[in-house]
Amino acid sequence: MTRVSPIPDTVTLHVPFRVVKRGGRKEMQLPEGATQPRRADNTLVKALARAFRWKKMLESGEYTTIAELAEREGIAPSYMTRVLRLTLLAPDIVEAILDGTQGPEVTLARVLEPFPIAWEQQVQTFSLAKL
Repeated sequence: MTRVSPIPDTVTLHVPFRVVKRGGRKEMQLPEGATQPRRADNTLVKALARAFRWKKMLESGEYTTIAELAEREGIAPSYMTRVLRLTLLAPDIVEAILDGTQGPEVTLARVLEPFPIAWEQQVQTFSLAKL
């Protein structure tokens, strides 16, 4: 069998994407319409896990104050208080974070800012109304 055209020395592929910062790191974002695999934001997942673990430790009586627990964990009590607030997030938001479907606008920095107590307002605040 003979080849009609020679094999090129180089092949150039053009892949449309853009680089965005998310959770302090850079990620590639595909253009609209392209399907992206679901991938959970490990920073957000870890923060949620820590929040619920700390809540359990406080509720069980293992530690009596946030200051005492923060000292044991080696972090500032103010940071621990902000992370503990994540236990008040709407179940839809927690589920979206764990599934990796929360969208690029939901970052750890954003969820650590004060947010509404009502779950419906939280969903609107974090642009998750489509859930």
